[in-house]
Amino acid sequence: MPAGSHEPHGPGSEEAGPTGAGSWGAGNEVELLVVEDNPEDLDLTLRAFRQCKLTNRVHVVRDGVEALEFLFGSPEKGPPGTTAPLVILLDLKLPKIDGLEVLRRAKADPRTQMIPVVVLTSSKEQRDIVETYKLGVNSFIVKPVNFERFAETVRHLGLYWLLHNEPSRRAGPRG
Repeated sequence: MPAGSHEPHGPGSEEAGPTGAGSWGAGNEVELLVVEDNPEDLDLTLRAFRQCKLTNRVHVVRDGVEALEFLFGSPEKGPPGTTAPLVILLDLKLPKIDGLEVLRRAKADPRTQMIPVVVLTSSKEQRDIVETYKLGVNSFIVKPVNFERFAETVRHLGLYWLLHNEPSRRAGPRG
């Protein structure tokens, strides 16, 4: 799957456009932004979401630059889409710009500071845990090594954040 592409699943799902940063019409809002550079972890994550039918509106980016461009736009790719995701699933160990910096910028900007951010990472370093909570992360989860546990963790994340959690507000127009 090309970087920045929308992962379509099932009838009626749509591609976001070549950069993945286009406007989203009613019913096509990105619900989950997945920021993950490891292809195996990404595949496991998307497979777990498919198993519990939570992948209709997932947008995937593979580094910190792509994540920030999706959230805020860029001079090269234009403004961001019209609505923000309901939740961001963020790895910390990313190329170009790390996950801590993505989190820092997302929580510092009024357009994105209310979006829940869940860190799903292989890091067990206490300094990463402390720093992410200081920056306003909503949850810090260490990726389980075992596939079944990893898939179960991702399913629970999706069910909680997309179905059970009541967001403070749906982000309106951005940019």
